[in-house]
Amino acid sequence: MTEEHDAKRQRLERIGGDVLSRTKGYGKLILMGEHFVVYKVPALVGAVSCYTDCDAVFTDKPGLEVIDERPAVPNYKVTKKDEADVAIGLVLKHFGIDTTKERGLKLTFGGDLCCASGIGASAAQVVAMARALSIALPKAMTEDEINAAGYEGEKGYHGTPSGIDNTAATFGGVLKFQRTDGDPIFTKKKVSEPIRIVYASTGITSSTTKVVGDVKAKKEADPAWFDDLLKKYVALVEKGEKAIDAGDITELGKLLNENHTLCQELTVSCKELDDLVTAAREAGAVGAKMSGTGRGGLMLALTPTAEIQDKVAAALEKLAPQVWKTTFA
Repeated sequence: MTEEHDAKRQRLERIGGDVLSRTKGYGKLILMGEHFVVYKVPALVGAVSCYTDCDAVFTDKPGLEVIDERPAVPNYKVTKKDEADVAIGLVLKHFGIDTTKERGLKLTFGGDLCCASGIGASAAQVVAMARALSIALPKAMTEDEINAAGYEGEKGYHGTPSGIDNTAATFGGVLKFQRTDGDPIFTKKKVSEPIRIVYASTGITSSTTKVVGDVKAKKEADPAWFDDLLKKYVALVEKGEKAIDAGDITELGKLLNENHTLCQELTVSCKELDDLVTAAREAGAVGAKMSGTGRGGLMLALTPTAEIQDKVAAALEKLAPQVWKTTFA
């Protein structure tokens, strides 16, 4: 964080309005549903406690200045810069803001969410931006309107996004999400106790647009193969929702393992992800799987106790460049 950004944060706190705390966009981990969610079947997603925030300030001089102070895995922000620029432009267009004319805009992104493929960093960024613009204009917006603005921004990163990431970034918690031809359907699940998670990065940044496109090509080349996997997944996610509702972490872990197998069959896992998943299970995780785009990015492990969470994290730290502990609640 720069001295300028830190000073601005302190100034906002002094005047009794911590604007940055109101611009949070949360990261997420997909429990069940990678790639299948695109085809309008339900998915389960949990928002992590870490977030991206944004400070938006209009300036007298036309132009757009973007300062990106988000923590990130190596090369993430460089690899994603072109997509990020498009995403920011789409959010500005959604708000009807043209920074080339009367006034400019300075955007500063921060927060404690470490950007990595699979954590929903892009959605967290554009949702935080939408919240910041709502405050800066000012323009009163509902959570649904913030979510819609985030969805527009996500198009810059993902082409035709499912909407699951921006929904988790906006609303937080554990969600059941389903894409439709119109507005997505989602419900916030009640969790009796915090769900402990360890997640780890392969250190590989993958392109969601490219991987989703490849899966689509495979589906079109062999519809019967894809339909068989889809049917298996639909049965799996129904059981997963029941396990969450019942607070049955052991059963949920078993289902996460089965979901990872489907991701392998879908060809979106990779050796690095598989090795981390195996290490987590051997260290005591009741379930582990890749999470997100795949072919790099992240995996997650379900850990029923704090002791097991620490043990799994220690095991993954021997293999992964970055490891985090979190909860869904």
